[in-house]
Amino acid sequence: MRATIQLDDHLHDLARKHAVAKGKTFTALVEEALREKLLFKGKSSVEKKHVTLKTVSGRGVQSGVDLDSNAAVLNLMD
Repeated sequence: MRATIQLDDHLHDLARKHAVAKGKTFTALVEEALREKLLFKGKSSVEKKHVTLKTVSGRGVQSGVDLDSNAAVLNLMD
């Protein structure tokens, strides 16, 4: 199916250059971008791993340490 779209000149140039760099046609690039956006509902096509963080028991943060200050934390570690 043929369709006409209006694109910003800069976006069009970037898309054309990207298509050439990837060895694709402009049409193929637009189709791929639309599929990714519409079928994945904007999610990245890169799989995201679930990460479980290990927690440990303890007394918490040492009093008097400013966790917003990298210098204070580094001084404590020395």
